[in-house]
Amino acid sequence: MPGAGAGVSGTGAPPGGVPNRRIIFATVAVALFMASVDGTIVATALPNLTHHLHAPITWSAWSVTAYQLGQAVAMPVAGRVSDAWGRRPVLLASVAAFVVTSAACGLAPDIFALIVFRVLQALAGGAFMPSATGVVSDVYGDKRDRAVGLFTSIFPLGALVGPILGGVIVTYWDWRGIFFVNVPIGLALLAVGWRVLPRSGLRSGPRRRIDWAGAALLGALLLGLMLSLVELGNGAPVWLVVAAAVAGASAAVAFLRRQTRVPDPIIAVTLLRRPVFAALNTINLAFGACAMGFSALIPLLGESAYHLPAVQAGSLLSARAVLMIGMAAVTSMALPRIGYRIPMAAGLLVTAASTFLVGVRPPAGVGVYAWLASGAALMGVGVGLAAPSSNNAVLDLVPGDIASVAGLRGTFRQIGSIIGVSTATMVMAQSLDQGRALAAVFRSLSVVLILTVPLVLAVPRRRPTPRPGPSRPGADAEVVTTVAAGPPAPST
Repeated sequence: MPGAGAGVSGTGAPPGGVPNRRIIFATVAVALFMASVDGTIVATALPNLTHHLHAPITWSAWSVTAYQLGQAVAMPVAGRVSDAWGRRPVLLASVAAFVVTSAACGLAPDIFALIVFRVLQALAGGAFMPSATGVVSDVYGDKRDRAVGLFTSIFPLGALVGPILGGVIVTYWDWRGIFFVNVPIGLALLAVGWRVLPRSGLRSGPRRRIDWAGAALLGALLLGLMLSLVELGNGAPVWLVVAAAVAGASAAVAFLRRQTRVPDPIIAVTLLRRPVFAALNTINLAFGACAMGFSALIPLLGESAYHLPAVQAGSLLSARAVLMIGMAAVTSMALPRIGYRIPMAAGLLVTAASTFLVGVRPPAGVGVYAWLASGAALMGVGVGLAAPSSNNAVLDLVPGDIASVAGLRGTFRQIGSIIGVSTATMVMAQSLDQGRALAAVFRSLSVVLILTVPLVLAVPRRRPTPRPGPSRPGADAEVVTTVAAGPPAPST
């Protein structure tokens, strides 16, 4: 399939024939779902975990943000490795590593060991999204729009199921069980994946080098950002907060300089300079803060502001999960007709309305649970509208490197999630009424989402058709978008 494989030959299917696409889809979907669930499954376990490990809330929250940090670093690197070395070996190796690190998290003796193991677990889980997206794109060919739209909606779905599952496990088992449950699932997935995942052809050209030093600098800049926010929330001395911020800023400068000099950068600066790419990644940043970051904190809001029990708080996201799946399916089917802009803008506006409603107290006569669950359900509608369009639009920018661009998209969403969760926990730590402070952060997020809506105008209305040219990220291949009515959309 030309252009679908990121440098691989054919469709990525074994020479003996094309395996059942639905089986392959289900296999990689389970992998992605498992990695996504573990990003938020700790949310409802935070009070339990804080008590048993004798840790303050700001450090306990690192069990969430450390996972996001590891994924933010792993996704672009895994995308590069997947494009260069094949989807199958990257996906299987990451599943095996995820099983081992999940067991290590469950055995962690203190909060600091847990944070280290969570980073390692995230490095493995972060490889799922780009490599699995590449598999789906290779196998589905011309039907990629719908398949990728449905597939990538699994990630926020897992983020929604995580708190529910975490609440059940913590109530009837122990916080360590939220990690041990991955072991049998991961082993089964490894066995099935070994049999059904297609063996991709190798890249015909020279194999790209992986910028490991750039990955380390990316991790350092995110770590500096997180440390400065956490220490600020802990009431640390000003010099320590400033030192962490300066270290992160220095790593950011070094990272950007390196990305302009290495032959195969993790994040192509030339690509970031394109208005459409900058607009989409800004949207993904805000989307990540909401769909992957703040959504995980809705159960915590229910527990801290309204004293809901863990199981009930975790179930707040159930309706959101159902509505998000249904809306994502409808949106994915409609994309070829309506394009990217309308569902993306509508999704951002609906999500903004939902975050505002979650952040205000329920009116008289309305129960707390019903109010929060309704706000979460409305958020599911918004995410289901925006996710498929933003997912496919960013992949269409550089159709020759699906896994790399999918990894980059995931990185921006993870960074948004890191900033969102770190900021929220910092504000909570500084407040005497943590529930009220978290509600105020939700209201503020709605304003941020509204401010991102005008950026949708920079996004092409339809899938662009690439002209012959270089296909690596950052290359200056010209892309033209044909629109059914009206002037051509801006060149990407």
